[in-house]
Amino acid sequence: MCEKGSAGCSSKYQEWEANEEIQIFREYLRIPTVHPNVDYDDCVEFLKRQAAALDLPVRVVEVNPRKPIVIITWEGTDPQEKSIILNSHMDVVPVYEAHWTHPPFAAEMDQEGRIYARGAQDMKCVGMQFLGAIRALRRDGVRLKRTIHATFVPDEEIGGKLGMMEWVHKESFRELNAGFSIDEGIAGEGETYPLFYGERSVWHVYFNIAGTPGHGSLLLKDTAGQKAHYIIDKLMRFRENEVKRLENNPEFTIGDVTTVNITIMKGGVQENVVPPELSVCFDIRLAVDVNHLEFENQLLDWCREAGGGIELEYDQKCPYVKPTKLDSSNIYWVAFKDALDELGLKIKAQIFPGGTDSRYIRGIGIPAIGFSPMNNTPVLLHDHDEFLKADTFLDGIRIYRKIIANVANA
Repeated sequence: MCEKGSAGCSSKYQEWEANEEIQIFREYLRIPTVHPNVDYDDCVEFLKRQAAALDLPVRVVEVNPRKPIVIITWEGTDPQEKSIILNSHMDVVPVYEAHWTHPPFAAEMDQEGRIYARGAQDMKCVGMQFLGAIRALRRDGVRLKRTIHATFVPDEEIGGKLGMMEWVHKESFRELNAGFSIDEGIAGEGETYPLFYGERSVWHVYFNIAGTPGHGSLLLKDTAGQKAHYIIDKLMRFRENEVKRLENNPEFTIGDVTTVNITIMKGGVQENVVPPELSVCFDIRLAVDVNHLEFENQLLDWCREAGGGIELEYDQKCPYVKPTKLDSSNIYWVAFKDALDELGLKIKAQIFPGGTDSRYIRGIGIPAIGFSPMNNTPVLLHDHDEFLKADTFLDGIRIYRKIIANVANA
């Protein structure tokens, strides 16, 4: 423990403060690319300066207006080979500043080396670790076989609909000739590093339920409320079964089961009037072993059983995407795993609990791994007082240096 005011603590703090990579990381964190209505201009200019400092070419693509994608490229010795994408997103989620003990965009660092800022874990750290690893390799005169593209994309935190989701189908993406992608993961609270090779399919489903309207003093038949009760009961029972599956299998993580949560309920205009329509929205994350057609048919069956008059509306309905193979058939994974083994890192391969831009990359057949080199770190993504320790950040650069060199020479 570094005691405040101690000589050792002060020396370590000064070392962190003077570190070039820490300075760059903190500068990036101070750019408030925060939702809603993100302005990416300052972020793009910052990344252009980083590319210039690395003596690497940079270009900016806009698939949609005001939604820039920044691409910093390090050409390999064999540029015809499939390239490696190092992807990160520039945007961060909103903050409730009153709940923070440090200003969320000041990137303040305490005597323990904790750097507090929105994006410290999710995921400005990884973007700068990628660049830090490239800087270290270039300083040592290393040349890699495969071309590296460090990509910085917009709007991942709101689903990537105007960013990666569209970009993967554009010529500017195909020109990258990508063979493998590395993107974000999640911190590990113990010694083990989580590593993600697939994602559940996100469905945001609205049940728009029509029923008999009338006076609140009556016992009307086939009301929207009765039908909503039936649907909610069916999905909550399904949810309970998934909870039990998770509890009864010690090898499972949350990504191995289907999650179901009510997120929006609306309808009605007056306390004593039975409404003609109610709407209930469910956030459903389908596990990778769920058959999508069978699941949707089950939802439709429940709608009929409830009495009919129910329409399903999908705000989001992600298709099934095959997880990345973690075996000898995937040369990139073999190289990635060799790097982890050489570094002596313990990992747990799992399905990502949320959604990242890797789903779109996997969706066009490119293998992708999600990995944030942060262990012994509390998981604070989207939380108040999000932080990352300076030493953890710097160690991540060392880890990525080895991984990138291995994968790019596969």
